[in-house]
Amino acid sequence: MKLAIFILSVAACAQVPFERIRDAAKEPGNWLTYSGNLQGHRHSPLTELTPANVGGLKVKWAYQFPGGRNQTSPLVADGVMYVTSPNRAAALDVKTGRELWVWDRPIPKDYQSIGFGRVNRGAAILDDKLYIATLDCYLVALDLRSGQQRWAVKVEDYKPGYSMTLAPLAIKGKVVAGVSGGEAGIRGFIDAYDAKDGHRLWRFFTIPVPGEPGSETWAGTSWKSGAGSSWVTGAYDPDLNLVYWGIGNPGPDWNGDSRAGDNLYTCSFVALDADSGKLRWHFQFTPHDTHDWDSAHVPMLIDAPVRGRPRKLIVNPNRNAFYYALDRTTGEFLAGQPYAKQTWAKGLDDKGRPILVPGMDPNDEGILVWPALNGATIWYSPSYSPRTGLVYVATREAGATYFKREAEFKPGTFFSGGGERRIPESEQWGAIRALEPATGKLAWEYRLLSPPWAGVLSTAGGLVFSGSNEGNVFALDARTGKPLWNFHSGGAIASNPISFNIDGRQHLALAADKVLYVFGL
Repeated sequence: MKLAIFILSVAACAQVPFERIRDAAKEPGNWLTYSGNLQGHRHSPLTELTPANVGGLKVKWAYQFPGGRNQTSPLVADGVMYVTSPNRAAALDVKTGRELWVWDRPIPKDYQSIGFGRVNRGAAILDDKLYIATLDCYLVALDLRSGQQRWAVKVEDYKPGYSMTLAPLAIKGKVVAGVSGGEAGIRGFIDAYDAKDGHRLWRFFTIPVPGEPGSETWAGTSWKSGAGSSWVTGAYDPDLNLVYWGIGNPGPDWNGDSRAGDNLYTCSFVALDADSGKLRWHFQFTPHDTHDWDSAHVPMLIDAPVRGRPRKLIVNPNRNAFYYALDRTTGEFLAGQPYAKQTWAKGLDDKGRPILVPGMDPNDEGILVWPALNGATIWYSPSYSPRTGLVYVATREAGATYFKREAEFKPGTFFSGGGERRIPESEQWGAIRALEPATGKLAWEYRLLSPPWAGVLSTAGGLVFSGSNEGNVFALDARTGKPLWNFHSGGAIASNPISFNIDGRQHLALAADKVLYVFGL
């Protein structure tokens, strides 16, 4: 009985209207949305942790997840932390890690994870509900206070390969989410649902049908299995009322023979009207991709001068190894350059289109190309610090020999058309890189032993946090990249860090393998 009373007293206060999410910087002690704010910055305004004292960080508590490696990015609201794993969510007392409630949904026995792991990357909060996307392709709303299911809506049938691994994005009265499943040849989409009752408000298909703009970029009927997953959380500009989302690769991945053309809107950013879901603009990073360099990235919305003129930017260190700065109002290409080793393009033209090196497509014998299919970066989050004016990205340095094979589409099966053979591990490495936002010019780098899978967090106290495959959680000086603190977790890290307050003191949280660690001074 005492536990039940404790649960109610801790969890009853949580109410997170959209205004709190929009104005997240006003309450830096919480972490109310996947990226910390709607602009995708993954930056904490907290200042207690600094280069002078970060060496004193210690583990305060740890939480053990069921299942395999965890990729969750926790949320923190009003003394409660919300964490997820596949088809599961839990509310934890932020002071101790004690479970306040747990919700789970059985994964169907015939569910197949085609082309990706069984993971979940987080949740969304709005008003009195927590929103979870499930592997079997449901969007579920839970009561923040009790964990009771308030509603569940079927987004798509999982049997042909549709799935959901992302954290939804909650915006004024809506919950926006996309689907995984590109390697099964699905036709991707982004949906918006009414936050109160779950009815669908709009759907934007990432692969246009004949007669729609962009359909001319698909040969024949190849659009039907065009892929275009939207499996990482987007961003939102309340002033422009635009939702920005990154779109995945075309299908089949490595054999583009049957899908001649640019294959819109794969490997693109799309800007959608938040009220209607209608396309305002798009920018395609890798036309007719044949290397699985999808653009399912978290967009970062920043304001910065470009050639002396203030601009509203959307910036992205892309999986294809180029950094891009676009105008987020119009999609106009402003700047771009490589930020990691690449051998497939001579550069970008004045409109941002790659100038291809001939002969870099996969073939029967195999062709060595940089970067490898997991790219110069992948799904995990970069960070932008308004304090330093720098973009931070965990960068992967690896090449691969790409092969092309025949690809016959059969619903619910792997639809790849080839594969890759990575260069030896001894020749691969990684780095945390700090880039100038308007140009992508390198400011500094901190070298890692292997290509990373962990995201990056910057803080107003002058720190950058991330993790490594070798299990190290570390802090760097945000202005110089100097290493300042390290903790060995004992498990490979493939998640995003967050920062928040407990009793007015700044803390750090990051999942390492099956364990969520919370650190404080």
